[in-house]
Amino acid sequence: MILAILQARLSSSRLPNKVLKSILGKPMLLHQVERTQHSKKIDKLVIATSDNVSDDAIEKMCLDNNIEVFRGDLNNVLDRFYQCTRSFKPDHVVRLTGDCPLADWQIIDNMIQCYLDKKLDYMATSLNFPDGLDVEVMTMKALAEAKYHATLPSELEHVTQYINKKNTKFKIEYFDFDKELSHLRWTVDEPEDFALVEKIYEALYEINPLFLTNDILDLLKRQPELTRINDSFIRNEGLEKSIQEDKVFLKNV
Repeated sequence: MILAILQARLSSSRLPNKVLKSILGKPMLLHQVERTQHSKKIDKLVIATSDNVSDDAIEKMCLDNNIEVFRGDLNNVLDRFYQCTRSFKPDHVVRLTGDCPLADWQIIDNMIQCYLDKKLDYMATSLNFPDGLDVEVMTMKALAEAKYHATLPSELEHVTQYINKKNTKFKIEYFDFDKELSHLRWTVDEPEDFALVEKIYEALYEINPLFLTNDILDLLKRQPELTRINDSFIRNEGLEKSIQEDKVFLKNV
């Protein structure tokens, strides 16, 4: 059984409430759920939010739209993921994040199939994908190993950091895109990111609500000025911040 867990919260420091911001009259998170639900490889999708009162609105959105929701620790996202799995007992876990409203179900499925064919412990999209098409898949055994051995702040917040750092212990590979597109930013962390994504939806959604990566690339070829809306930000800024917090943590141990 393959369980997809989509983590989401409203207390983002750079763009608060971003996952419920409206795009064409629908919450951004709901758009991502609908795109992901088209996957043929995922057996169940669950939204994993925090048990903080600030995330009550996410639970309400899920209940209103018949979406499974789990609530757990706000800051220890690794524990939130692990506790979420206990009700479903999956063999494999797909990790998705709620700042990726352009998620592509075909990429998700192709990567899951590659991971299964190679009998890996962990696979993730490589850095040559546009930032915002991020997908990770891992065995339940690898997730449990991380849960019981991870200690650093970055490992608890970013879920798979422990697995990635133990690459001699786990069978790990990265799923490559057929083009070098790491310069493109399709994640939503800043107001400018949201502005770009909103324009992409306005251009493509009416034609095909499940528009794919190549549709976006074709749009950006026709309107290259769109990429300049949010091209000044650093990729994986949140992770880099957590790694700096690790250094403070280790000094105090």
